[in-house]
Amino acid sequence: MERKRKKSSKWLVNTVLIFICLIWLIPTLGLFISSFRPADDILETGWWTIFPHQDWVTEETISLPEDTDLRQPIEVNGETFTNEQLNEGVVLSNQTRLIWENRRARTIHVQEKAWTMNTNFTLENYEAVLGGKQYQITLGNGQTMTEQGSNLTKTFLNTLTVAVPATILPLLIATFAAYAFAWLNFAGRRLLFVIVIVLLVVPLQVALIPILKDYTALGLNGSYLGIWLAHTAFGLPLATYFLYNYISQLPKDIFESAFIDGASNFTIFTKLILPLSIPALASIGIFQFLWVWNDYLVALVFLGSSPDVQVLSMRIADMVGSRGNDWHLLTSAAFVSMIMPLTVFFALQRFFVRGLLGGSVKG
Repeated sequence: MERKRKKSSKWLVNTVLIFICLIWLIPTLGLFISSFRPADDILETGWWTIFPHQDWVTEETISLPEDTDLRQPIEVNGETFTNEQLNEGVVLSNQTRLIWENRRARTIHVQEKAWTMNTNFTLENYEAVLGGKQYQITLGNGQTMTEQGSNLTKTFLNTLTVAVPATILPLLIATFAAYAFAWLNFAGRRLLFVIVIVLLVVPLQVALIPILKDYTALGLNGSYLGIWLAHTAFGLPLATYFLYNYISQLPKDIFESAFIDGASNFTIFTKLILPLSIPALASIGIFQFLWVWNDYLVALVFLGSSPDVQVLSMRIADMVGSRGNDWHLLTSAAFVSMIMPLTVFFALQRFFVRGLLGGSVKG
């Protein structure tokens, strides 16, 4: 009886997990497929039409006489229809459909139901997003070439320049702090640790304006150094608390043996703490990197929206504002922004669960 209960509970958990994965995977798959579809196809049909499905397929095009009065009933193949019927598509008794192909040119599609697939793919979306395009514009009597497009390559490098140091710095400092809180005795240790815990519940928005004023006075606003320091400060409380939980549960015997052998705190930190804390560092590193990579507010306040330093989140937001109908560019830009976070996650995912569970059970 107990075995059946365990099997049923396991089946329920697996079913829920599969359902959650599908909820996340299906929209992502649709976004990925749309990023390779031409703009006209995205506007006219759904991404799922790339799979076999039944749809109306044009078998013939009928051209009406040029003097046909569209305000009167329109005769097609011996039957009469209104303009509204042809706009919406009218199904005949022989299971064919008549619909306007071009009302102004007075051409009508004759369509039949058939199995079809929309496999029209292109790389032009990514070419426009990554490198931009050149358009010839005539000014006065001369001609000039102007480059237009999203050009996310520069923005991608800017985001990488921000994210890598802004991930490494808080992890390094937080590991030092977590080791000190866990294994060193010094005055005010408990008070400082309580302050770290309190900082976890303080919204970062309340600190933006005061820090911005200090940055302006110091000349750090709009620089990479300023955004590195901001992300480091905002990420330190969580990273310190998370790493403290892991490091504090490491076996005490190895530290005592190292002290007996004459190892200094710095040697213990570099030779023991860092190698043993790799799972925890990988886990919190994933969170920190994803937060910095997808950050919009902090980058906008401390880095600005200048094209020379603009990050991906701001660039894509600009595309939404200026090209709200160009879904083919937005979908490809979204996947360009996802490349690096997915790479980091899959590179470190073998440490992820170990790092999250580290320190949760004492043994």
